[in-house]
Amino acid sequence: MATATGKTNWFAIWISVAVVAVLVGVVAVVAVLNSQASDPGPVPQASGINRETGAITFGDGPDTVATYVDFMCPYCGQFEETEGKTISGLVDDGSITLEVHPVTILDRLSQGTEYSSRAASAMYAVAEADPDNAYAFFRALWDKRPQEQTPGLTDDELIQIAKDAGVNVTADLEKSIKDHEYKSFAQSQELPEGATGTPTLVVNDEVVPVTYDPQADILSRLSAR
Repeated sequence: MATATGKTNWFAIWISVAVVAVLVGVVAVVAVLNSQASDPGPVPQASGINRETGAITFGDGPDTVATYVDFMCPYCGQFEETEGKTISGLVDDGSITLEVHPVTILDRLSQGTEYSSRAASAMYAVAEADPDNAYAFFRALWDKRPQEQTPGLTDDELIQIAKDAGVNVTADLEKSIKDHEYKSFAQSQELPEGATGTPTLVVNDEVVPVTYDPQADILSRLSAR
């Protein structure tokens, strides 16, 4: 940069360089923060867990039932109470493939403990370590579901629930639950398009309004029925 007298204005040049450096730094920080926000962290590797959709699969029936649930959601608890036995029976008799999607939309209601995320992380950890007993753990979590606006269950309580459900809780699994290994992965999961909250029920790729009546919500929509 030159002045009207032809002399170089080094002060202006260094100011310009400093401004550019600051802008570059801001862009870099924003890029890092965006990367951290979208980074799912460690991803479960078990074959029964879809690493793209976050679904934990149970059964292999011809019809597909998908549920999106938050482990602190009272309406999800009601759904499990009214329709869980029907769903479990359909899995056991080979009628459906069940896809469970843990989501973490109610972390704000656990007094800062992120219970929804911790419980979802524990669900993924159990599904990876002991898939044969993961569904029993899933059902047991609803029996012990904490109320909103409470800290929720502790990590030790989640581990005990897993043990009581028959899960083979190894030292590695216990560490995974306490370290919240899959918390970021759980937090990266989203509700399907058209959903407004939990529970969300999808039967054979169709979002179904939940009425808490298994005949209307599920059984009447199965191709084999």
